[in-house]
Amino acid sequence: MRQIKLYNLIFPIWFLLFFPPVIFITLIGNFIIDSLVILVCFFVFKLVEIQNMKTFYKKSILKVWLFGFLSDIIGAAVLFIITVGGDYLGLPYKLKSAIDYDPFSHPIAAIITISAILLSSVFIYLFNYNITFKNLITEKKLRFKVALTIAIVTAPWTFLLPIEWTYYGF
Repeated sequence: MRQIKLYNLIFPIWFLLFFPPVIFITLIGNFIIDSLVILVCFFVFKLVEIQNMKTFYKKSILKVWLFGFLSDIIGAAVLFIITVGGDYLGLPYKLKSAIDYDPFSHPIAAIITISAILLSSVFIYLFNYNITFKNLITEKKLRFKVALTIAIVTAPWTFLLPIEWTYYGF
């Protein structure tokens, strides 16, 4: 009987974030990070003058978490579409491979990956500014600062991690 071996069947690291059971780890990790960022923002931007921390946290964490994950999916979808549709777009294999496995191995891959991260970050900002904090922080300048801080800190920076790190460590 002939054995079939599958080589090079490794997904990009950012793609793994959306597969069970890894998705549960991702969701828990995002929840913890989002919680910490919300609490830090509460103290840094002196939101105690507006309301108490427990109320602020309870009214914001679920939306920040879900909108953050949705925004990460949007950025990952862009990368997925570019790599899967790369042949149709006429993209060279080296570029598609770099986007999937090591964005820093190709300058255009780095630009595309960083653009996807920025897109996710913009959505994180827009969701939080226009929905999550709209009724919690009525002062627009303060809401801008909180939403922007969350967008920058919780952007999907893991898109930049080379997949080889999962094999050989840091």
